[in-house]
Amino acid sequence: MIRLSGIGRTFDVGTSKVHALVDIDEQVQSGEHIAIMGPSGSGKSTLLNILGCLDRPSVGIYELEGRAVVDLSMGDLTEIRRHRIGFVFQFFHLVPRLTAAENVELPMVFAGVPRTERRQRVAEAIAAVELSNRADHRPEQLSGGERQRIALARATIMKPSILLADEPTGNLDSQSGNVVLDLLDRMNDGGLTLLVVTHDLRVARRADRIVVLVDGKITKRVHGDQISEVLAILAES
Repeated sequence: MIRLSGIGRTFDVGTSKVHALVDIDEQVQSGEHIAIMGPSGSGKSTLLNILGCLDRPSVGIYELEGRAVVDLSMGDLTEIRRHRIGFVFQFFHLVPRLTAAENVELPMVFAGVPRTERRQRVAEAIAAVELSNRADHRPEQLSGGERQRIALARATIMKPSILLADEPTGNLDSQSGNVVLDLLDRMNDGGLTLLVVTHDLRVARRADRIVVLVDGKITKRVHGDQISEVLAILAES
């Protein structure tokens, strides 16, 4: 599903160049659950942005579902982000003046989905995250865990094949975080490919495998149950 070959990303900062990613080679199969870990500044978010077609690599090849992303137009990239990739962030990014249901509906409005279909799909998506009784509430009336579950419903309303999550439990207490993780696991079990940037060991342990970044390079790949090897790397970084 995803193939990265020789991916690098360099930023100009004043007169200096910062190499955020260096020679990244990785393959992700359909339905995999991968955790991306590493110290702050290791390139995790930069990698996620490239995977989500929010940024382009400076060098290298990124193939998504057999298509070379670097050759695609801005319109094609927009269509991929709209229909093939879902995004969940640490800070939810819900629109304050909209209800939970309206926030979930928003991607379908932009995609031109008919109103009747939108309402049915919103109801199903909110039921899937077990918040039907909160659909008419605005974000400030929801707990952090509820907001993240609504954000998750919004991220998957267009039925993407890939979900990218950046610290999805970072603002949640343990109980709320576990509810969100259980929902992510359920979606992954249903065939959704899941890539999660995290510092949270609870999150990483649930992954099929963990990719560790240090100084923009992949330094380790381990199974989710080999977390002690990851801890040793992070302790040295």
